[in-house]
Amino acid sequence: MYNYSYSYMYPYPYSVNQPMYPADMQYARWVYPGMAKHSSYYQPVYGTYDAAFADFGGQPYTVNINQASKQNNTFRTAIWTGEHLQVTLMSIPIGGDVGLEMHTDVDQFLRIEEGQGFVQMGDRKDHLYYQQYVCDDSAIMVPARTWHNITNTGHKPLKLYSIYAPPEHPFGTVHPTQNIAFAEEHHS
Repeated sequence: MYNYSYSYMYPYPYSVNQPMYPADMQYARWVYPGMAKHSSYYQPVYGTYDAAFADFGGQPYTVNINQASKQNNTFRTAIWTGEHLQVTLMSIPIGGDVGLEMHTDVDQFLRIEEGQGFVQMGDRKDHLYYQQYVCDDSAIMVPARTWHNITNTGHKPLKLYSIYAPPEHPFGTVHPTQNIAFAEEHHS
């Protein structure tokens, strides 16, 4: 009379290649793709930064995004780059900003996990008509072809994550500082 699926016995996905430990344990005990042994600890091969995150794009992955965002000390680190979506962690220093930019074919979602800032958006570089203060738990949606910037107005680094659809940066991107990010973006 009833047709019950037995799928509850074998939860999906059956077996995946993903870390099963909190983000704060990854750097101390386990080696993941994109990591290299360096003296007594594991350090990312992409650059020097505190939170040892590699780009796990193209495979199933879970992370405590709040904790990962707060631990990140790089200007930008891609932690997941897929075919249609990219997740990056960002840390904006006191008084710093993301940098006025516009993505022609990319919608962007940003979420503030720690700190406070000031968001500006508009249809032209010189016409940023949308202005809003943001803080912990604020979500920011940026449509494609919209100029935007976020400035850290707080007394500690602004910690956030960003979702690009489609991806904006190359797989495995790590920009330790804003100057390095701008240099790499203008070079390519």
